[in-house]
Amino acid sequence: MAPASKADKKAAVDAAAWLFNVVTSVGIIIVNKALMATYGFSFATTLTGLHFATTTLMTAVLRWLGYIQPSHLPFSELLKFVLFANFSIVGMNVSLMWNSVGFYQIAKLTMIPVSCLLEVVFDKIRYSRDTKLSIAIVLLGVGVCTVTDVSVNTRGFVAAFIAVWSTSLQQYYVHFLQRKYALGSFNLLGHTAPAQAMSLLLVGPLLDYWLTNKRVDRYDYNMGSLMFILISCSIAVGTNLSQFICIGRFTAVSFQVLGHMKTILVLTMGFFFFGKESLNLQVIFGMVIAVVGMIWYGNASSKPGGKERRTHSLPVSRQQKHGTLSESTDPSGKD
Repeated sequence: MAPASKADKKAAVDAAAWLFNVVTSVGIIIVNKALMATYGFSFATTLTGLHFATTTLMTAVLRWLGYIQPSHLPFSELLKFVLFANFSIVGMNVSLMWNSVGFYQIAKLTMIPVSCLLEVVFDKIRYSRDTKLSIAIVLLGVGVCTVTDVSVNTRGFVAAFIAVWSTSLQQYYVHFLQRKYALGSFNLLGHTAPAQAMSLLLVGPLLDYWLTNKRVDRYDYNMGSLMFILISCSIAVGTNLSQFICIGRFTAVSFQVLGHMKTILVLTMGFFFFGKESLNLQVIFGMVIAVVGMIWYGNASSKPGGKERRTHSLPVSRQQKHGTLSESTDPSGKD
């Protein structure tokens, strides 16, 4: 009876973590779209820096209150993570500017195969045939939903390549660092958020000027735009935290696969906000395929042999001998 109740509790926490991530991610997309479309605030990289500055403030308060215990992350690991994360952010922004929307969406879809490759190479993960097929169905469905015009150029391809690999490495590294150094989501954010905030706030204004030919310090700030920036930063704390929780509890691949539910929700909400033009028969067909693939993936990857690590043990730091916070990860690496 006890194992069943433990499994039920884990399932409930897993569902809550996914719901938390979906709600905050969709929420921040809506707020940022309003901020950029209504108020013309087009400084995406600087805004991301402000998001991490707010997250840094949150982790500092939690540490002061005693909710985050002291922990250690080697500087070399922190540096690698920040490089992956910042190249991901910059790469995505540049890729969107240099590529057609269709190629940008295709590039995003390739993150799942790349994440799978990283897990196979570094974690010795083995996927069953059903798990592989379910991932392919999800990719097909989301592709049908989102990919329209597709054109590619050399610089756009390079930007997309950097964005895909850096994002996949960043998400893989979240799971890797939490397991290797026994870091909870709050602890890892406490290490990474300050470095990302500082670096993005230094680079962001320059990059945004290069991308938009506008200076963030000359933007016409008003009460409306400041309110939306504040709301965006507040939601971003939840988005950053929920991403670390979800990847820590699952893996980067599962986060990518099931994360496409957010794409489905954004498309559906677009129908209610913008009318029938945003939800045609092709989009509905793709959404149905993607949802079927997600359900199949959840079922296939949870079965014995669906997704398992071959005989391989990850080096663990001494820190695991001491109690740390909070969202502990499954050492088996299974979903």
